[in-house]
Amino acid sequence: SGPASAYGVIGKTEEAYFKMINDQGGINGRKINCISYDDAYSPPKTVEQTRKLIESDEVLLIFNALGTPTQTAVQKYHNAKKVPQLFLATGASKWNDPKDFPWTMGFQPSYRVEARIFGKYILKAKPDAKVVIFYANDDFGKDYLVGLKEVLDKSSVKIVAEESYETTEPSIDSHIVKLKDTGADVFVNISTPKFAAQAIKKIAELGWKPMHVMTDVSISIGAVMKPAGLDASEGVLSAGYLKDASDPQWKNDEGMKKFMAFAEKYLPGANLSDANLVYGYAAAQTMVQVLKQAGDNLTRENVMKQAASLKDFAPDTLIPGIRINTSATDFAPVEQLKMM
Repeated sequence: SGPASAYGVIGKTEEAYFKMINDQGGINGRKINCISYDDAYSPPKTVEQTRKLIESDEVLLIFNALGTPTQTAVQKYHNAKKVPQLFLATGASKWNDPKDFPWTMGFQPSYRVEARIFGKYILKAKPDAKVVIFYANDDFGKDYLVGLKEVLDKSSVKIVAEESYETTEPSIDSHIVKLKDTGADVFVNISTPKFAAQAIKKIAELGWKPMHVMTDVSISIGAVMKPAGLDASEGVLSAGYLKDASDPQWKNDEGMKKFMAFAEKYLPGANLSDANLVYGYAAAQTMVQVLKQAGDNLTRENVMKQAASLKDFAPDTLIPGIRINTSATDFAPVEQLKMM
C-alpha cells in the first residue's frame, strides 16, 4: 500500500509463482514458504517488518523487497545479521557493493546505467537539445540525475532546468507547468507510476510536445499509460529489459507462452498489460534458480554464493539476448537494456 502501491502486484505474482513451484513438488523436494508483509513504502515500517521476518519468523532470506529509501533503512541490519537481502526491487547502484555489503544484491539494471543510456540516446537524437529533468527527491531520483549528468554535462546538450517532487505531493501539475515554460524540447521523467501518469497527462493537456524519455520503472501500459490516456502516452521513450505480455510480437515466444500459461492458472483475471507481472515472474524464476543451485546446502552463506554464481541465466520474460550474470565481485544481475 502507500505511494508505491502500483507495485503490490509484484509480490502477488511471486507468491503465485512459488505456489506453482510447490504444486510441481517444490525444489529438491522442499516447499517454499513465502511470507509477505506490507511496509506501505515507509522506512520505519520496513525496519519493523524486516525485524519481524528475521527475528520471529526466522526466514532463510528476504527476497525482492521493494524501494530504495525503504531498503536503505535495513541494509546495515541485514548485513550485521548476515541474512541475504536478495534481488532487491530497486535499481539503486548502491546494491552492487559486495565488498562492504556482502549480504545485499539488487536485481534490475541500475538507475545510473539506464540514465547513461538515456543521455547517449538524447545526444544522438537531438545534439542541440534543451533538456528538463523531472525527478523524485530521493535516492532513486538522484541516482538517475548523476547518470544523466555524467553524459550530458560536458556535451552540446543543455540541461535548462531540474525540478524535483516529493512522493507525498497529491499533484505534480505545477512542476510540469513550470518546466514547460522553460521552452525545453526534451523532458526526462524520473518518477514512479502514479506521478509518471500525472506528468504524461498534464503534458498532453498543456499541448506541450517535447521528446519524452521516461524511466523503465514506470513503463507499464496498465499502471501508467492507460490511466494517463493512451493517446497522451504515444511516443514516450524508455529503455527496457522485459517482454510486454500485451504486445503481440511475443505471441509465439516460448518464454511468453510459459508466462501466459502460468498467469492463466495462477493469476486468473490479472491485468496482463501491467509490466509488474512479468517483472515479478522473472525475479521469482531467478530466486528458484538460486535455490536449485544451492541443492541441500541451504545455508545463508551458500544462498549468497549461488546468487553470485549465475551464468547466462535467461528468465522467460526477459527480452531475448538479455541474460543474468553475477560473480563474487559483480552483484548486478541484469545489466543490459534496450531503448524502445
